[in-house]
Amino acid sequence: IAADIKPFTPEKAKEIVMSLQQPAVFCNMVDDWPALHWNTKYLSAVLDGKKIQFRIGLKTLDLVPQFETRCSYVEATLQEFLAWSCGQSSCLSGPFSCFEYSKYWAYADYKYIAKLFEDKAEVFQDIKWSDFGFPGRSGRESTLWIGSEGANTPCHLDSYGCNLVLQVEGRKRWHLFPPADTSFLYPTRIPYEESSIFSKVNVAKPDLKHFPEFRNATAHVVTLSPGQVLLVPRHWWHYVESIDPVTVSVNSWIELDADHEARVEEAITRTLVCAIKSAENPSNADLWLNPTEVEATSHDINLEYLNRAVSAYFKHQKTSVSEQVPPSS
Repeated sequence: IAADIKPFTPEKAKEIVMSLQQPAVFCNMVDDWPALHWNTKYLSAVLDGKKIQFRIGLKTLDLVPQFETRCSYVEATLQEFLAWSCGQSSCLSGPFSCFEYSKYWAYADYKYIAKLFEDKAEVFQDIKWSDFGFPGRSGRESTLWIGSEGANTPCHLDSYGCNLVLQVEGRKRWHLFPPADTSFLYPTRIPYEESSIFSKVNVAKPDLKHFPEFRNATAHVVTLSPGQVLLVPRHWWHYVESIDPVTVSVNSWIELDADHEARVEEAITRTLVCAIKSAENPSNADLWLNPTEVEATSHDINLEYLNRAVSAYFKHQKTSVSEQVPPSS
């Protein structure tokens, strides 16, 4: 395929994204995206010494998932991360000095590009989701992920939307499970994070004694290479691991009509989890609250969230019905 000819028009790509119920890898869709040059050396130069948070985990696999609540965290520049991942001696005194590269991985995950590059807005246009039928969607609505070999995200599903993931540098291995396998994955809301439902199973090293039903789960394994875009359909479970020394990927969550109902469910869950866990242990939210959540919100605030979610849901339902009713003659 010629570089200027893409296999799908934006309209066809959007139709696939919004309707396909299986994961899919798009090839030859982003060859002209400037974001393909976003390797760690380039990003290090653009960020120019800006510190970002890295999550640190052990490379040795345990039967228990390495949830974010069980990880260490450091603030470091991309230059320091690159030096550490290359085994340079300068790391003996830096932010990674306590973490031997052969034993640990580091992951700068969930980095909102709009915030990370707030003073360099021109880079937003390096990402062109308009090629997938979403005009106006760019880096501003995207998230950046930078990891070393072994860096991973525990198996979970996203409550909202579907997901488009561009691989920029290195390769990542995705273990995907369909929504129908949910009961085999032993879902849990602890650690609690709005929009994420975690699995109690470490899918990379499953404990079949405690989670025997996992045998019935069907993994769809995809190795995503630079220049490819993965579609993760709504409510597909995924465990993601970096399999090269350094990886960079960019994703964007695409909103769906079903999100309105999901937001009501999430608001109810937040209200219940915060009420129960705060009553159990009022002073130690660190044990059950995912680090991506800033704090355990109060019951009054949670009820306000719920009220807004219900109002938005009924407003959406009313709009949908009025659009379906033909105008009277």
